[in-house]
Amino acid sequence: MNNVISPTSHNSNSRSASFDTGRIILVGTAHVSDRSVIEVNEVIEREKPDIVAIELCKGRYKALKGEEEVKEVNVKDLLSGNKFYHFLMHWLLAYVQKKFGKEQGVKPGAEMLSAIEIAEKNNARIALIDRDIQITLARFWNKMSFFEKLKLFGSLISATFGFGTEDIDMDRVTDEDVVTQLVSELRKVAPAAASVLLDERNAIMARNLLDFSRECKVVAVVGAAHREGIQKYLDAPESIPPVEELMVLPKKGFSWFKATAIGLSVMVIGLLVLLVYSGAVSLYTLLIMLLILFITKGILSAAGVILARGHSVSVLTAFSLAWSGFLHPRLPVGWLAGIVEAHYHPPMTEDFKTIMKAETMKDFMQNRLFRILLVAGLANFGSMLGTFIAIPIMVHYLGMPNPYEIVKIALGTGFNLVKNIL
Repeated sequence: MNNVISPTSHNSNSRSASFDTGRIILVGTAHVSDRSVIEVNEVIEREKPDIVAIELCKGRYKALKGEEEVKEVNVKDLLSGNKFYHFLMHWLLAYVQKKFGKEQGVKPGAEMLSAIEIAEKNNARIALIDRDIQITLARFWNKMSFFEKLKLFGSLISATFGFGTEDIDMDRVTDEDVVTQLVSELRKVAPAAASVLLDERNAIMARNLLDFSRECKVVAVVGAAHREGIQKYLDAPESIPPVEELMVLPKKGFSWFKATAIGLSVMVIGLLVLLVYSGAVSLYTLLIMLLILFITKGILSAAGVILARGHSVSVLTAFSLAWSGFLHPRLPVGWLAGIVEAHYHPPMTEDFKTIMKAETMKDFMQNRLFRILLVAGLANFGSMLGTFIAIPIMVHYLGMPNPYEIVKIALGTGFNLVKNIL
């Protein structure tokens, strides 16, 4: 990486500096298009730039070149917090892109590799102008609403199985009208995602290009969706927001989703306690209802682990602890089952390399890391499904056809209790 340069820390004074944007040539590409590879080659050979800038960060550059250092990841850390979703999203995106590339007969990122090779041949320096992928994913996940996340995963999973991709013409993806339509659609479906994936990165890449172009001629190879946004910033450098604010990990904010989940759990537990206190429900009936919840959530969560071909102890863990998520949403059974699975089938260093290269379900199921993630995901899904199935059964067991009667009795009891105390 001797001829590879990365952006230095951004100086706020550079916002008022003068730049020669005529020394920057933007090439918009589709990451899985053979036509893009040819176009990149032609532009670099024709322009003979001092620097070839590519839409990569250091980590993605090493991965593309096959030079990445695969570090063993602590499975407990991977399954905790948002890291599980970051990893899953990164893997799904890589898998979908690889799938498109295979259909087109082009390796994903082939145009970037080609740009690197020609730059090296012409003794041009290579500039990595994109933001670190981990920061992008963290900001991306933090900014999206719960429903945007659901839509995103739904779209990625659909694309994984080939739904909705049949009519995509990769040779037209770089056409300006098609790009505008795709970007417009993304902004409608997931505005927060568009802000992080497009707007923020456009600003960062434009700033880096301006810095590199002060004394050098630059050819920049970027995705077609970034071309127009970067060009707007190059035409008006003063409009680029402070880049240093876009390069930091987001602080953990208040989660309405978690607060709502905890609130619902407290409300349900409170309703059950008040029903028993009022005499409308006996303690025996309450215990039977909880047993229904325990068994339903346990069976479906354990079934998920069995489907993932998890260890028998992981199955037992899912069955016996699935109820815990009902009491406290921060105790997902999938996390616990995944930790147990990792104990009995610990992932090897090779698993972290091969999970991105797997293509068939057989390949995935032979990968221990994938199996751990699948155990965690299906255990959680089974437990959640169990809740939706158990609640109607519990209401039916109470013999109250109208659920509002339950709430009415519980609230009336609570009101009288507070009145007596006061």
